Amino acid sequence: MDEAISEVLGRGRGLKGKYICFSNVHTLVTAIENEKYRRVLNGSAYTFPDGAPVARELRKTGRDNAERIAGPDFMAALLKATADGGISHYFYGSTDDSLDALEKTIKARYPGISIAGRYSPPFRKLSDEEDAEITGIINEAAADIVWVSLGAPKQEIFMYNHRGRINALMIGIGAGVDFLAGTVKRAPLWMQKASLEWLYRLISEPKRLAKRYIVTNTKFFLYCLKRKSRLF
Repeated sequence: MDEAISEVLGRGRGLKGKYICFSNVHTLVTAIENEKYRRVLNGSAYTFPDGAPVARELRKTGRDNAERIAGPDFMAALLKATADGGISHYFYGSTDDSLDALEKTIKARYPGISIAGRYSPPFRKLSDEEDAEITGIINEAAADIVWVSLGAPKQEIFMYNHRGRINALMIGIGAGVDFLAGTVKRAPLWMQKASLEWLYRLISEPKRLAKRYIVTNTKFFLYCLKRKSRLF
Protein backbone atom coordinates (compact mmCIF):
# COMPACT_ATOMS: atom_id res chain seq x y z
CA MET A 1 0.00 0.00 0.00
CA ASP A 2 2.76 2.44 0.92
CA GLU A 3 4.50 1.76 -2.39
CA ALA A 4 1.25 2.30 -4.34
CA ILE A 5 0.53 5.62 -2.60
CA SER A 6 4.11 6.80 -3.06
CA GLU A 7 4.09 5.84 -6.73
CA VAL A 8 0.84 7.69 -7.45
CA LEU A 9 1.81 10.84 -5.55
CA GLY A 10 5.30 10.77 -7.02
CA ARG A 11 4.02 10.94 -10.58
CA GLY A 12 1.83 13.92 -9.73
CA ARG A 13 0.65 15.83 -12.80
CA GLY A 14 2.04 13.09 -15.02
CA LEU A 15 -1.15 11.13 -14.28
CA LYS A 16 -3.47 13.97 -15.29
CA GLY A 17 -6.16 12.67 -17.66
CA LYS A 18 -5.34 9.03 -16.82
CA TYR A 19 -7.09 6.54 -14.54
CA ILE A 20 -6.55 3.81 -11.96
CA CYS A 21 -8.52 0.56 -11.66
CA PHE A 22 -8.82 -2.02 -8.90
CA SER A 23 -9.30 -5.53 -10.22
CA ASN A 24 -10.92 -8.30 -8.20
CA VAL A 25 -12.01 -11.78 -9.27
CA HIS A 26 -15.22 -10.45 -10.85
CA THR A 27 -13.55 -7.78 -12.99
CA LEU A 28 -10.64 -10.04 -13.91
CA VAL A 29 -12.96 -12.77 -15.20
CA THR A 30 -14.96 -10.11 -17.06
CA ALA A 31 -11.76 -8.85 -18.69
CA ILE A 32 -10.74 -12.38 -19.72
CA GLU A 33 -14.10 -12.92 -21.44
CA ASN A 34 -14.79 -9.41 -22.77
CA GLU A 35 -12.20 -7.93 -25.13
CA LYS A 36 -13.54 -4.38 -24.82
CA TYR A 37 -13.38 -4.44 -21.04
CA ARG A 38 -9.92 -6.01 -21.23
CA ARG A 39 -8.77 -2.98 -23.23
CA VAL A 40 -10.24 -0.75 -20.51
CA LEU A 41 -8.26 -2.43 -17.70
CA ASN A 42 -5.10 -2.63 -19.80
CA GLY A 43 -5.42 1.05 -20.70
CA SER A 44 -5.14 2.24 -17.11
CA ALA A 45 -2.12 3.93 -15.59
CA TYR A 46 -2.30 1.26 -12.87
CA THR A 47 -4.55 -1.70 -12.21
CA PHE A 48 -4.10 -2.82 -8.62
CA PRO A 49 -5.09 -6.31 -7.34
CA ASP A 50 -8.20 -5.58 -5.28
CA GLY A 51 -8.60 -9.11 -3.96
CA ALA A 52 -6.34 -11.59 -2.21
CA PRO A 53 -6.91 -14.34 -4.84
CA VAL A 54 -5.73 -11.99 -7.60
CA ALA A 55 -2.62 -11.00 -5.62
CA ARG A 56 -1.94 -14.67 -4.85
CA GLU A 57 -2.05 -15.63 -8.52
CA LEU A 58 0.27 -12.73 -9.34
CA ARG A 59 2.79 -14.08 -6.86
CA LYS A 60 2.56 -17.48 -8.52
CA THR A 61 3.51 -15.91 -11.84
CA GLY A 62 6.67 -14.35 -10.46
CA ARG A 63 5.46 -11.07 -8.94
CA ASP A 64 6.81 -12.08 -5.55
CA ASN A 65 5.93 -8.84 -3.78
CA ALA A 66 2.34 -8.59 -5.02
CA GLU A 67 -0.11 -7.73 -2.25
CA ARG A 68 -3.79 -6.92 -2.15
CA ILE A 69 -4.46 -3.21 -2.66
CA ALA A 70 -8.13 -2.90 -1.71
CA GLY A 71 -9.85 0.13 -3.22
CA PRO A 72 -11.42 1.40 0.04
CA ASP A 73 -8.10 1.03 1.89
CA PHE A 74 -6.24 2.85 -0.90
CA MET A 75 -8.81 5.63 -0.79
CA ALA A 76 -8.43 6.09 2.98
CA ALA A 77 -4.64 6.01 2.70
CA LEU A 78 -4.52 8.56 -0.13
CA LEU A 79 -6.93 10.91 1.64
CA LYS A 80 -4.74 10.72 4.74
CA ALA A 81 -1.60 11.35 2.69
CA THR A 82 -3.15 14.49 1.18
CA ALA A 83 -4.72 15.81 4.38
CA ASP A 84 -2.62 18.99 4.19
CA GLY A 85 -4.80 20.30 1.35
CA GLY A 86 -2.05 20.30 -1.26
CA ILE A 87 -4.06 17.97 -3.51
CA SER A 88 -7.77 18.48 -4.10
CA HIS A 89 -10.43 15.79 -4.46
CA TYR A 90 -13.69 15.50 -6.39
CA PHE A 91 -16.27 12.76 -5.86
CA TYR A 92 -18.39 11.53 -8.77
CA GLY A 93 -21.06 8.86 -8.38
CA SER A 94 -22.98 7.16 -5.57
CA THR A 95 -25.96 9.00 -4.05
CA ASP A 96 -26.38 12.48 -2.59
CA ASP A 97 -26.92 10.98 0.87
CA SER A 98 -23.67 9.01 0.67
CA LEU A 99 -21.76 12.01 -0.66
CA ASP A 100 -23.12 14.20 2.17
CA ALA A 101 -22.05 11.64 4.76
CA LEU A 102 -18.69 11.15 3.04
CA GLU A 103 -17.88 14.85 3.04
CA LYS A 104 -18.74 15.18 6.73
CA THR A 105 -16.63 12.14 7.61
CA ILE A 106 -13.62 13.30 5.61
CA LYS A 107 -13.70 16.86 6.92
CA ALA A 108 -13.98 15.62 10.49
CA ARG A 109 -11.11 13.18 10.05
CA TYR A 110 -8.87 15.45 7.95
CA PRO A 111 -9.77 19.10 8.68
CA GLY A 112 -7.20 20.49 6.26
CA ILE A 113 -8.20 18.38 3.26
CA SER A 114 -9.25 20.08 0.02
CA ILE A 115 -12.57 18.96 -1.49
CA ALA A 116 -13.16 20.55 -4.88
CA GLY A 117 -16.69 19.24 -5.32
CA ARG A 118 -19.01 16.28 -5.76
CA TYR A 119 -21.72 15.15 -8.14
CA SER A 120 -24.26 12.33 -8.03
CA PRO A 121 -25.31 11.52 -11.62
CA PRO A 122 -28.72 10.11 -12.54
CA PHE A 123 -29.01 6.31 -12.53
CA ARG A 124 -29.40 6.03 -16.28
CA LYS A 125 -27.36 6.49 -19.44
CA LEU A 126 -26.46 10.12 -19.99
CA SER A 127 -27.06 11.87 -23.29
CA ASP A 128 -24.04 13.29 -25.09
CA GLU A 129 -25.11 16.79 -24.06
CA GLU A 130 -25.45 15.78 -20.40
CA ASP A 131 -22.10 14.02 -20.46
CA ALA A 132 -20.39 17.07 -21.96
CA GLU A 133 -22.00 19.30 -19.34
CA ILE A 134 -20.94 17.10 -16.43
CA THR A 135 -17.40 16.79 -17.84
CA GLY A 136 -17.27 20.58 -17.96
CA ILE A 137 -18.49 20.87 -14.36
CA ILE A 138 -15.82 18.45 -13.15
CA ASN A 139 -13.07 20.27 -15.05
CA GLU A 140 -14.20 23.65 -13.76
CA ALA A 141 -13.70 22.36 -10.22
CA ALA A 142 -9.99 21.94 -11.13
CA ALA A 143 -9.52 18.92 -8.85
CA ASP A 144 -6.33 16.88 -8.89
CA ILE A 145 -8.11 13.57 -8.21
CA VAL A 146 -11.61 12.48 -9.23
CA TRP A 147 -12.98 9.49 -7.32
CA VAL A 148 -15.44 7.61 -9.55
CA SER A 149 -18.01 5.52 -7.70
CA LEU A 150 -20.30 3.92 -10.29
CA GLY A 151 -19.61 0.24 -9.66
CA ALA A 152 -17.81 -2.16 -11.99
CA PRO A 153 -17.69 -2.34 -14.95
CA LYS A 154 -19.51 0.97 -15.45
CA GLN A 155 -16.95 3.11 -13.62
CA GLU A 156 -13.98 1.67 -15.51
CA ILE A 157 -15.72 2.22 -18.86
CA PHE A 158 -16.57 5.79 -17.77
CA MET A 159 -12.92 6.51 -16.96
CA TYR A 160 -11.72 4.94 -20.22
CA ASN A 161 -14.17 7.05 -22.24
CA HIS A 162 -13.13 10.21 -20.36
CA ARG A 163 -9.37 9.69 -20.44
CA GLY A 164 -7.76 12.90 -21.64
CA ARG A 165 -11.13 14.68 -21.34
CA ILE A 166 -11.28 14.98 -17.57
CA ASN A 167 -8.26 16.99 -16.47
CA ALA A 168 -7.48 14.99 -13.35
CA LEU A 169 -6.41 11.53 -12.24
CA MET A 170 -9.55 9.38 -12.12
CA ILE A 171 -9.73 6.52 -9.61
CA GLY A 172 -12.51 3.92 -9.79
CA ILE A 173 -13.46 3.27 -6.20
CA GLY A 174 -16.77 1.36 -6.38
CA ALA A 175 -18.37 0.99 -2.96
CA GLY A 176 -15.42 2.72 -1.29
CA VAL A 177 -17.43 5.93 -1.03
CA ASP A 178 -20.27 4.16 0.77
CA PHE A 179 -17.89 2.28 3.08
CA LEU A 180 -16.03 5.42 4.13
CA ALA A 181 -19.26 7.39 4.43
CA GLY A 182 -20.69 4.67 6.69
CA THR A 183 -23.84 4.24 4.58
CA VAL A 184 -22.83 0.65 3.77
CA LYS A 185 -21.16 -1.57 6.35
CA ARG A 186 -17.90 -3.21 5.34
CA ALA A 187 -16.88 -6.74 6.34
CA PRO A 188 -15.16 -7.14 9.73
CA LEU A 189 -11.39 -6.84 9.63
CA TRP A 190 -10.88 -10.55 10.33
CA MET A 191 -12.93 -11.44 7.24
CA GLN A 192 -10.95 -8.98 5.14
CA LYS A 193 -7.67 -10.54 6.29
CA ALA A 194 -9.03 -14.06 5.69
CA SER A 195 -10.00 -13.17 2.08
CA LEU A 196 -13.67 -13.56 2.97
CA GLU A 197 -14.90 -10.03 2.26
CA TRP A 198 -16.72 -11.36 -0.81
CA LEU A 199 -18.64 -13.80 1.43
CA TYR A 200 -19.73 -10.98 3.73
CA ARG A 201 -21.03 -8.98 0.78
CA LEU A 202 -22.78 -12.07 -0.61
CA ILE A 203 -24.56 -12.64 2.71
CA SER A 204 -25.48 -8.94 2.89
CA GLU A 205 -26.86 -8.77 -0.68
CA PRO A 206 -27.62 -12.34 -1.82
CA LYS A 207 -30.11 -11.48 -4.57
CA ARG A 208 -27.82 -8.98 -6.27
CA LEU A 209 -24.49 -10.71 -5.78
CA ALA A 210 -25.20 -14.47 -5.71
CA LYS A 211 -24.81 -15.00 -9.46
CA ARG A 212 -21.75 -12.73 -9.63
CA TYR A 213 -19.79 -14.45 -6.89
CA ILE A 214 -20.83 -18.04 -7.49
CA VAL A 215 -20.31 -17.90 -11.26
CA THR A 216 -17.21 -15.69 -11.40
CA ASN A 217 -15.47 -17.37 -8.46
CA THR A 218 -15.95 -20.73 -10.16
CA LYS A 219 -14.70 -19.40 -13.48
CA PHE A 220 -11.68 -17.81 -11.80
CA PHE A 221 -10.78 -21.16 -10.22
CA LEU A 222 -11.10 -22.91 -13.59
CA TYR A 223 -9.03 -20.25 -15.39
CA CYS A 224 -6.31 -20.66 -12.76
CA LEU A 225 -6.31 -24.43 -13.31
CA LYS A 226 -6.11 -23.88 -17.06
CA ARG A 227 -3.14 -21.54 -16.64
CA LYS A 228 -1.34 -24.05 -14.41
CA SER A 229 -1.96 -26.87 -16.87
CA ARG A 230 -0.10 -24.88 -19.54
CA LEU A 231 2.92 -24.54 -17.24
CA PHE A 232 3.55 -28.28 -16.84
